[in-house]
Order: sequence, then C-alpha cells, then structure tokens
Amino acid sequence: MATTITNAEAMAVDLRGESDWTAFDAPALVGSSLRFVSGDPQGDRFRVRYYRDAAQQLKARVWFGPETEGPPGHAHGGSIAAVLDEVLGLSGWAAGHAVVVANLNVSFRNLLPLQTVVTVESEVVSINGRKVLVKGRVCSGSAIYAEAECLCIAIGQPKTSVAG
Repeated sequence: MATTITNAEAMAVDLRGESDWTAFDAPALVGSSLRFVSGDPQGDRFRVRYYRDAAQQLKARVWFGPETEGPPGHAHGGSIAAVLDEVLGLSGWAAGHAVVVANLNVSFRNLLPLQTVVTVESEVVSINGRKVLVKGRVCSGSAIYAEAECLCIAIGQPKTSVAG
C-alpha cells in the first residue's frame, strides 16, 4: 500500500548538490524529452535535479516518491532502471553526443526505501565512433542500490574516438 505525502513533506525534499557541484540545466540541452522521469518536479513519482561535479561528470539527485513503489515500502526496479536510462543517456548528451540508449544493463544491489533522496553518478567511459559507453550507479553514502552500464548510440555525426 503506497503512502501519501503531505504538502509539508513534499516541500521538505532536499535535492541540493554537493558544495563542489554546479547546477546543470538538462531541459535546455535536450528539450522536453525528459518528461517521463523528471517532468513533474513536484509530483509523487520522481523529483530530479541535475549537476556537474568538479570533474564535469553528470550527477543527479533523485527522490523516489510513493508512486514508484514496487516491493512494499521500496522503489520498483523498473523505476530505478528508468532513472538510470535518463541519467546515463543524458550523460552522453552532456559530453557532447546526441545519443539514444541502445542497451542498459542494471544490477540491483539493495532495496531502495521510498521517499529517499539518492545520488545517481555517471561517467562516460569510452567513445568509439557512434558508440558511447556510460557507467553509473544509484547510491547514498556507502549504500549502493543499483549499478548500470549503458551503451548509447550517437544519432548525429560521430565525434573522434576517445578512450574515457
């Protein structure tokens, strides 16, 4: 049974980044295609805020609300995979590559309690022609909830191949 949050609880969701992170305007980069996961910043499903860290890697703070429930009191694995799809694909865009996700492999490590704010870390690890490989994880402190590897395919002209 999903729990309902009050307006006071909804306003209490803190998605601030770390002190060395800078805000990243994801919708300005890719437009309204971020509607599925991050389209309702005050909703009961997801709330997402994007950042770049000191190394310019894309990070996200994500709140998993009651509408993401799978196992009682915990986020559904599909909701975690959807967040990883958006963040890792966007990481390719933030690195300068217009991409679509071709393959996403997710390893679930721990149940993620509902109404938890987590960090999604991402890193572009290699670029080979049109193939952009991105890795990431959903974590909070030392807890790792999921890890993923994402093969993205550039839909525009490929950039020069670079090892990450």
